[in-house]
Amino acid sequence: MLSYSKGPQRPLFEGTIFDALQQTTERHPNHTALISRHQNARLTFSALFERVERTARGLAGLGLRKDDRVGVWATNCVEWVLLQLAATRIGAVVVNVNPAYRAYELAYVLKKSQMRAIFLFEKDRRSNYGEILAEARAGQSLELRHAIYLESDQWEAVLRNGKELPAGCQARSGDVTNIQYTSGTTGSPKGVLLTHSNLMNNAGVIQEGMKITERDRICVPVPLYHCFGCVAGSLVSVLTGATMILPAPTFEPLATMEAIEAERATTIYGVPTMFIAQLDHPDFARFDFHSLRTGVMAGAPCPIEVMKRVVNEMHCPEMTIMYGQTESSPVISMSGVDDSLERRVATVGKACANTEIKIVRPESGDPVDVGEQGELCTRGYLVMKGYDQEPEATAHAIDRDGWLHTGDLATMRTDEYVRVTGRAKDLIIRGGENVYPREVEEFLYTHPKVADVQVVGLPDIKLGEVVAAWIRLKEPATEEEIRQFCSGKIAHFKIPQYIRFVEEFPLTVTGKVQKFKIRQQEIKMRGLEQAAEIETA
Repeated sequence: MLSYSKGPQRPLFEGTIFDALQQTTERHPNHTALISRHQNARLTFSALFERVERTARGLAGLGLRKDDRVGVWATNCVEWVLLQLAATRIGAVVVNVNPAYRAYELAYVLKKSQMRAIFLFEKDRRSNYGEILAEARAGQSLELRHAIYLESDQWEAVLRNGKELPAGCQARSGDVTNIQYTSGTTGSPKGVLLTHSNLMNNAGVIQEGMKITERDRICVPVPLYHCFGCVAGSLVSVLTGATMILPAPTFEPLATMEAIEAERATTIYGVPTMFIAQLDHPDFARFDFHSLRTGVMAGAPCPIEVMKRVVNEMHCPEMTIMYGQTESSPVISMSGVDDSLERRVATVGKACANTEIKIVRPESGDPVDVGEQGELCTRGYLVMKGYDQEPEATAHAIDRDGWLHTGDLATMRTDEYVRVTGRAKDLIIRGGENVYPREVEEFLYTHPKVADVQVVGLPDIKLGEVVAAWIRLKEPATEEEIRQFCSGKIAHFKIPQYIRFVEEFPLTVTGKVQKFKIRQQEIKMRGLEQAAEIETA
């Protein structure tokens, strides 16, 4: 029996994101659509629709048109959702920009995406975005024409000076609506092109897996710039009429628990580290979680014991696990609320609706037998349109038969449930954030004292994985010197937690660095065997 599975066939949603918003608003005009607790904002679907229309007119007033790229560089807020939905109204493309970016990363995305406008806050307690943007723009020839600061006179002027729009959405289902940046072994981030069809139909499989209806209230502490937040969060709400709750600009365990209790949330999202932070919080016991019914733990390998604690201690009996990646819109497989606890904690579920999964030998592409490890591939509506302006990278990721090669190693059971066992690629997932070693390596190479560097992921009980760097120096340097060089220039989660200065790297007979040996040696030298043995789905 070969490792192949196909989810049930369902009618595909043929409209756009804006079409879905319009239909849900007609069905549930007075139902609460969005709560942003830190902004003291509550919007019904009719109020949300009106504000989306006004924002869309504002975008048009700036001269933005169909297919123009619009950057959103912000933590979770009402304005993020307004811009996400308003861009679909005029057929523009939202470019998600990670708030942790510093000038080095932002400059690349500004140029690569060719965005014509970017929306941002001037500063918050973590960053001065205005200064970072100025540094990123310095000396660059860019398409960028507008940098609009949210919650400012600029933003109000955009909303006041809107342009009338023709009725209906200017886009079609197959048009690109979103670009999300993900990296690769080349070290340069690639823009994943996602269509209305990709995203709305993926929202549909998430809704089906958790049985979400307009009666649900979804607590979303995960970031909206990430596919987890902007698909499983805002688009599931738009599709179903469920209420989306934003507890805080960024994840705060106390604010999340307060939101669950005060807003009577039925659904909770998070990466494993978020759930651990809540379960281990000193005030955990004083909160009432009995309103919870379901939720999703995803974005990183999910420790089985943590999943069991969420089910039992957070009173979340129908907790599920999702597996996917940005290139697949993002969800490929999912456990269902009716699955046994064993299936929900020991696997990443099975193929979602309208989705094919096969597990193949990476070297040949031939399907492996059930129970045998290979690379997980997927096919269907969910596969990205491609990488922006990267035909070779697209062809490498998506084969001639339409299969997306995930780079993840997995096994399939006889019941067609899947277990992810590792990664063929070098991707490090630190607390739900993707870190690509080559990208960190390329940056560290710019340090004048660094001759050579290899970056790997090491197991961590709290974060799943953390970044470690082996560095060969040209002249003496300290660990603190290296970290200071990184600070403020690359995202905090990419800065190596562990640094070791070495004279050489373990090599194959052909001279290729054996990163797995670096990892093995580090685990042994740093006493991380216990973290390495944590069982995940």
